[in-house]
Amino acid sequence: MHIKKTYFRMYVNDLDEVLPFYEKLFGMHPDTRFNYPEMHLELASIGDFLFVAGKREDLKPFSKTKVTFMVDSLDDFLIYFKQNHFEIIREPRKVPTGKNVTVRHPDGLIAEYVEHQSS
Repeated sequence: MHIKKTYFRMYVNDLDEVLPFYEKLFGMHPDTRFNYPEMHLELASIGDFLFVAGKREDLKPFSKTKVTFMVDSLDDFLIYFKQNHFEIIREPRKVPTGKNVTVRHPDGLIAEYVEHQSS
């Protein structure tokens, strides 16, 4: 059970408007960029930022999630969450990059945990 990377989430309306600034700031192109059509969203990551783009009404269900943890085994984390009575906000599900779950930490922080599938 290991957190491989932590992403600070940024909610935006249009990736093409914000990514050029962050590409210049970090001196790199996005590590990932993909559509999530079921949720009407587009996502991209640069450095430690995960940009979630969409219309205001599409972003609203996710806007309280402040951080994304990329983990080695979502199943191991799910066992830990159940043993420690974490509140599950969004049940585990398949997403374009693998599988995820959204939980509320004991201190109130809402976090997404995602395990990327092997390519």
